[in-house]
Amino acid sequence: MAQGEGRPVLTGIVALVGVAVVVGLVLGGAALAATQVLGLGEDSATTQTSSAESLYLPTPSKTPDSNDPAITFAPGETSSAPAPTESEEPEDEITLSLGKSEVGPMENIDLTGVYPDGEGAILQVERLAGEEWIEFPVTASVSNETFTTYVQTGQLGKNKFRMKDTDNGLVSNEVTVTVR
Repeated sequence: MAQGEGRPVLTGIVALVGVAVVVGLVLGGAALAATQVLGLGEDSATTQTSSAESLYLPTPSKTPDSNDPAITFAPGETSSAPAPTESEEPEDEITLSLGKSEVGPMENIDLTGVYPDGEGAILQVERLAGEEWIEFPVTASVSNETFTTYVQTGQLGKNKFRMKDTDNGLVSNEVTVTVR
């Protein structure tokens, strides 16, 4: 009996391991040569930096205390925007709008709007019932000064809705949708 004929499984495993070692050495050598050619893995101390790559920070200086704008457009140039008057109200009102002005019973009524300076506020939907505004079981939160939600109603005819800030009681304009 020839050597290796009695153990074919062991001979096959030894051959596989030998081939794997040779392939690994060849691939490792090729990867090492590629990193040398491409310059990967070089020490950063050996590379030179140009002045275009440096960061220049000016020395801080105290700004003058005055009513002049903190940002100027050019030396000596002033902003052409008029100064706000005391009679102007801040823009913290809630603006509400409808997706459609007419829908079918239990169809989605899309309510969207804008609430400047109302980031994170919770808005309660209210519906006019006779002469009184009642809470509708839907809320919306303000994100990026906008909000969106929808309501459904089977109440036929004209329905008026508005939004109310649950924290400060500020209300939006009312919108009317007809349910047919």
